Amino acid sequence: MRRFLEILIPLLLPTLIYFLYLAIARRRAQAAGAAPALVFKDMPWSWLAGAGVALLAVTLAASALFGGAAPGSHYQPPSLENGQINQGGFSN
Repeated sequence: MRRFLEILIPLLLPTLIYFLYLAIARRRAQAAGAAPALVFKDMPWSWLAGAGVALLAVTLAASALFGGAAPGSHYQPPSLENGQINQGGFSN
């Protein structure tokens, strides 16, 4: 799930926002009696891919800078004691 949030969403978000904008623009054009402005093949795919990669880079940089445990800490995995699951985590 974390990989989904960190990689797929930043890559796809610019394209989804553009599709939303395009749908709104088409509805406005149809309401005004004009032809739709863009078709699928005329989309700015390179700009959308570039925006997705840039957003992905920002997300991964923020995750590296602000996430994780302190250096030198030790990971203790979850354990089962007396039928209860104790959460794991990092300790100094």
